[in-house]
Amino acid sequence: MWGSDVIYLDNAATSFPKPPEVAAAISDFLTDKAGNPGRSGHGLALAAQGVVSDTRRALASFLGAGDPARLAFTLNATDALNLALWGLLRPGDRVVTTSMEHNAVARPLFALAESGVAVHRIPCARDGSLDLADLECELRSMPTRLVAMTHASNVCGTVLPIAEAAELAHRHGALILVDAAQTAGVLPVDVTARGIDLLAVPGHKGLLGPTGTGALYVAPGLELTPTRQGGTGSRSEELRQPRQMPDRLEAGTVNTVGIAGLGAALRLLRNGGAAEVRAHEEALTARLLDGLRDIPGVHVQGTGDASRQVAVVSVTVDGWEPVDLGAALDSSFKIAVRAGLHCAPLAHHSIGTYPQGTVRLAPGPTTTPSEIDETLAALRELALAAG
Repeated sequence: MWGSDVIYLDNAATSFPKPPEVAAAISDFLTDKAGNPGRSGHGLALAAQGVVSDTRRALASFLGAGDPARLAFTLNATDALNLALWGLLRPGDRVVTTSMEHNAVARPLFALAESGVAVHRIPCARDGSLDLADLECELRSMPTRLVAMTHASNVCGTVLPIAEAAELAHRHGALILVDAAQTAGVLPVDVTARGIDLLAVPGHKGLLGPTGTGALYVAPGLELTPTRQGGTGSRSEELRQPRQMPDRLEAGTVNTVGIAGLGAALRLLRNGGAAEVRAHEEALTARLLDGLRDIPGVHVQGTGDASRQVAVVSVTVDGWEPVDLGAALDSSFKIAVRAGLHCAPLAHHSIGTYPQGTVRLAPGPTTTPSEIDETLAALRELALAAG
């Protein structure tokens, strides 16, 4: 059993603890396979290449991508989003996005706007939801190159309708980029079935892998301009970056050690683990939401419906600044949460919690019902103390 003496409710930032199989795969790779993939023909290089290729195939299958070569490994979801946005957009292009985006989308778009890309942001509702009629109206108003949106808010957990958004985008001649930072490994993210053109995923959250891992899916027929160039082990005689995927977007040595760990995590999830994780986290979220409603002075942000969100619950408590409440939960109760703006100030403007932010409670695969109950008891004690 995975274990920790801390009640860890910061899984929206990174999942912890990792499955023991992940650590074992990393150790095994470092001991027996840590050559440089694709650069040499000796046994260690071939072993490393096998690990990278196996993990790429596993991730492609997990995400519903028919061709594993359409997945480029990245440092994280932020890296993948930057590759997509800077690789696709040019001055004069127009992007439609939402007010619930993480800074991993909002900041690149801000920088691109300064260079001549038109960015229009659709306001979301107070519970974080997106009205598809607003999206369609915006797409009808003028030609749009890209819709860039999160699958689920990292602030309040609200799930956005990416399949319907993709259909609307395509109907009006636009592409869609989905930030699956909070959903990959927890909710179904089938790029083919949902018509997703670009998908950014982190390896270290719902996919249960190590930090420093992630991927960008690029749909067949879509070509991005590389944001960096360098060695790929292929077409070394040419000074131009190779055009074929994934080499086009994978200059330099990938994080082979992390990819080995990610491969182990994917094997666990592929064997029915993802559905079990979702059911477990939805039950914990419902338990948490039900308990929070009974605590005076506690205000829950978002939908308040576990079936409409991922396991991310944001609260404010009367008489407490979020950073102070988070510190008290940590120091007095050994409960690890995140407090503040969660790198998503636009989302806090949308839900009315800017500039103080919220305390974010994010249970994960190893969280137990008793830990949820302990957290509720701690919040009740702190809320009463402030009242």
